[in-house]
Amino acid sequence: MSLLQTHDVSDLCIGKPALRWLPQSSTVADAIAELEGNGGRGPDAAVAVWDGKGDVAGRVCMVDVLLFLCADDNLASPAAALQATLSDLLAAGAPPVRRIEPDASVLEAVDAFLDGAHSLVVPIRERRRAAAGELCWLTVEDVVRFIVGSIGLFSPTASLSVSQLGMVRPATLAVAAGDRALSAVPLLRTALASHSSVAVVTGGGFRPRLAGEVSPSTLSSCDVSAAAAIAALWAGDLTGFVHWGGATPNATLHDPRCRLRRRNLLGMVDLLYAGDTSCSASFSSSSSSSSSSSLSSSSDDEEDGFKNHASAPCAWRGHKQVMGRRPSEDAIACHPGSSLVAVMVQAIAHRVTQVWVVDAAAAADELVGVVRFLDVLRVLRHHLHQPI
Repeated sequence: MSLLQTHDVSDLCIGKPALRWLPQSSTVADAIAELEGNGGRGPDAAVAVWDGKGDVAGRVCMVDVLLFLCADDNLASPAAALQATLSDLLAAGAPPVRRIEPDASVLEAVDAFLDGAHSLVVPIRERRRAAAGELCWLTVEDVVRFIVGSIGLFSPTASLSVSQLGMVRPATLAVAAGDRALSAVPLLRTALASHSSVAVVTGGGFRPRLAGEVSPSTLSSCDVSAAAAIAALWAGDLTGFVHWGGATPNATLHDPRCRLRRRNLLGMVDLLYAGDTSCSASFSSSSSSSSSSSLSSSSDDEEDGFKNHASAPCAWRGHKQVMGRRPSEDAIACHPGSSLVAVMVQAIAHRVTQVWVVDAAAAADELVGVVRFLDVLRVLRHHLHQPI
């Protein structure tokens, strides 16, 4: 008990940068500019939304923007969605944040995450005093990393397997590789709030095969063009798109432009090539002359062609990594017999907040379930109430 009670959350915030602010009246485009400026994108990049009274109304990261642009009402007019306010974006389902004082115990931070807070806002201390007006983000990953540093204090619980501890929960956040990536949008909202990811699976039956994942943290490392990829691609292809850092291959059956044009989502092309105006211009010049013929072609044949090819997991293979991180399709997995401490170290090493559990005896990676950081905190929190 002493580890979590005697350490303040300020101990976990040492070296963290002050959060960046935007008022609620700022636009989604303003948030994108702020997220992409001053150091670029990344899983930790986020903007605090000011409530007008000196407090934080919410937290916006790139994945919040992508999910907002992919909402049904915004797909047809992404330009208008980019001009929506951050109040509109938060109302669309951004996960809640909570303020906690720097002298609160780490145990209080654990309880806050278990009570539903997605991120904690902590005043920054300078020489044991809070700096005037400066705040920082505290994440569930920060807390788990702190616990790993003193994991021996949680023996013997930490040495037990995740199966023995009852931590393996069903992988309900899953989408078939041949399904539209848009079908994963509501699942990604749940994954973002619960510090987890969406599994991309192949095969049927009770235990499908784990082919990859779509992770909110990985999407946060993308640019706004990922919204167009989500709107155009199949789930299996989306992992490849993110794996290539948002770059599209040469004109192939998988070219997202074809699908965006067929679905009359030409406005998404500007997002798809937001960082490559030459591609956008060349496509825009040809889209008007070819759109009528493409839209009049047999959509059934095109659908079948895409779907048959999408049944092969991760169509766009390569060795390029996104922002120095692991390829998104290389989903981090363990076995039911893996120890809790091994799973924690594995997750921290790969900068993920959950680990998939696959069947150790199966020839293929049959998906058994998932272990999340929230499950880790819940088990270790329960450990503190057990007699020594």
